[in-house]
Amino acid sequence: MDVRTVRRKRLEQLLELAQAYQGCSRKELARILGRDRTKLVPTSGVPKLDMVIDLCRVLDWPVGDVAGFLWPGSALPRQAAHVVDVQDIDDAVESVVEQPGYEQLQIESRDAHRRGDCSQAVKLAQQAAAVAETPDQRALACNREAVAWDGIGHYSSALEAEQRGLQERSIDPELRRILESNLANAYYTLWSLTESRSLSRDLIDWYAEEPPATYRDRCTQAFSYYVRGNTLRRLISSDDDQARRYAERACSDLEISLDLYGSLAKDFDESFAGIGNTCRGALIEAEVALGRRTVAEGMGMLSEGLEGVVDPEQCPPGDWLESFGWWCIFGCNIALRHMTDEREIQHHMAIFTNKADEIADRLNNWSLRERVFTMQYASHQRFLDWTGRMLSLTLDNDDVRALVGTMGRFPAFRDTGWKLLQTARVVRDE
Repeated sequence: MDVRTVRRKRLEQLLELAQAYQGCSRKELARILGRDRTKLVPTSGVPKLDMVIDLCRVLDWPVGDVAGFLWPGSALPRQAAHVVDVQDIDDAVESVVEQPGYEQLQIESRDAHRRGDCSQAVKLAQQAAAVAETPDQRALACNREAVAWDGIGHYSSALEAEQRGLQERSIDPELRRILESNLANAYYTLWSLTESRSLSRDLIDWYAEEPPATYRDRCTQAFSYYVRGNTLRRLISSDDDQARRYAERACSDLEISLDLYGSLAKDFDESFAGIGNTCRGALIEAEVALGRRTVAEGMGMLSEGLEGVVDPEQCPPGDWLESFGWWCIFGCNIALRHMTDEREIQHHMAIFTNKADEIADRLNNWSLRERVFTMQYASHQRFLDWTGRMLSLTLDNDDVRALVGTMGRFPAFRDTGWKLLQTARVVRDE
């Protein structure tokens, strides 16, 4: 297949994804893109830059990822992910005139995040960074921006914001440690496990020599153990020879993190116990891997834990509900790694992925969605290996939008996403 044909085919695939994500027809997509529907795919297969940018906005994908798909090996730099057009510049000029001060912008960004308007929180944090006068202020604004990006599932953007904050020189050491722990978590979420393990290890080593004396350092220490423990837990499946070593170290870190979050919950805020509950579920997975718990015992504990979230829509959003979404993923990992009865595997996988999907939707949690889709694909592959037939996955419009959104947010997931789309039966809403 020549290069021109490949490019045309890839552009067609992106246009199909855009239709699915927007839930619109080809004609409607052309209108959204401001183009003639008969000219969406040029003969050369090379779209103009303005169409690439418009397509990114429709897909909610970074420019670099779309360019990388259309032109493999020649993607635009990741920093080009957020493009500013002429109108944006005009708006920015106007906002400078009326823009409040740094402290006010930080407060407004925090408040926007708390009420769930994370896109507005990002804009306000960026404005705060623009008017900041000190390295600490710029670093704090970058951290606020990263937290907001995390809230809408743009983890690559969160990672970049933390990196920008860490480029500031001579910032407060405590603030630097917060940025480093959040950067480690962004790497963990994006499955860059070597980076997340290295950063969290350095922080843990620091606190071994300099025990935390402040609230913020106590939070950072607990989070560092959380990130490294879960990173090691994920690494269990990466190397059979090192699996036991990873599981032992994961158990140690998760036990410490659970204890630290318990103390934070007692001393400051009960919500910390929700994060600790995620550690508790992760610990069950690691203990089963070590044989400290039987498979039946581990699965039973995880299943019993879900009895309190029968209807996620009736549960308040927050760390406690999210923790049980992760318990579902830990259950899937145990089933895939340790169970041998294929019928039993399919049974447990269906229960856990359905519940995790409900919780992900309740929280609009893209990291959970990535795991749900990945587990569904793994379950279907197991069924194929067992029976020689692929399970029929049915996706409605909302499922397709979630799948396409997940592909945009997790580059490592994109191949799996394509395979799911190719094998799924899509049911369109009337």
